[in-house]
Amino acid sequence: LQRNLGGRDDQTTAFPPHKIIGNIYYVGTNSLATFLIATREGLILVNSSYERNVPVIQKSVEALGFKFSDVKILLGSHAHGDHMEGDAAVKALTGAQVVAMAEDVPALEKMQPGGKPHPIDRVIHDGDTVSLGGTTLVAHLTPGHSRGCTTWTLKVEDGARIYDVVIVGSLGVNPGFQLVNNREAPAIADEFRRAFKVSRALPCDVPLASHPAMYRLAQKYPKVALGGPNPFVDAAGYRAELDLTEAMFEAVLAAQQKVAGK
Repeated sequence: LQRNLGGRDDQTTAFPPHKIIGNIYYVGTNSLATFLIATREGLILVNSSYERNVPVIQKSVEALGFKFSDVKILLGSHAHGDHMEGDAAVKALTGAQVVAMAEDVPALEKMQPGGKPHPIDRVIHDGDTVSLGGTTLVAHLTPGHSRGCTTWTLKVEDGARIYDVVIVGSLGVNPGFQLVNNREAPAIADEFRRAFKVSRALPCDVPLASHPAMYRLAQKYPKVALGGPNPFVDAAGYRAELDLTEAMFEAVLAAQQKVAGK
């Protein structure tokens, strides 16, 4: 968790906005990822972050030469405040269509910064697609971290190749997650296992995620300036992150089962 979140300054300080691959750009902070997908019919934004970060995101979008008002669709990774609290603010500024996975709707409806109702314009389900200007994203339900945690996939063209991009919702077991005897989510352990199974089946050339540490942004970004192979193309890194997070899940589950057994 500390690796992913960093300190408070990391959550609010803009990471240098940059092109990742094809029509995908990074416009988030040091520890909270926001992605911009540019199409011929407007922009898609993935993760609004905290409401206080919306001006930071807007500035990064504009630093790349885009207009924030051109954001037409707003997607999210999961119903936690650090990723989707700013949905209402983004909608107010852009009029974007806010899309949410059905299983996350109850949690999102409780997310009302400053008393503002959480906008939800389209409710989607596992396997649904979101398209704009020739770009199509597929929503994969990867629950556990939240009931409707969503991993997004898309294909992007860069140079002479087409790459499979995976934007991981989250597979992490945060402190306080109750994996055993959870009354609100009795099958939470099975939900996590489903998420890992789905994630491992996804073809991935370029792994991205709701927290940049999950795809080692800080280590990869300096390599961009060197002019070699794109460091964000990292299929092995995707598998390694899955191995790490699944091992952590199994360890936490075993520890909680041992306590419950006693």
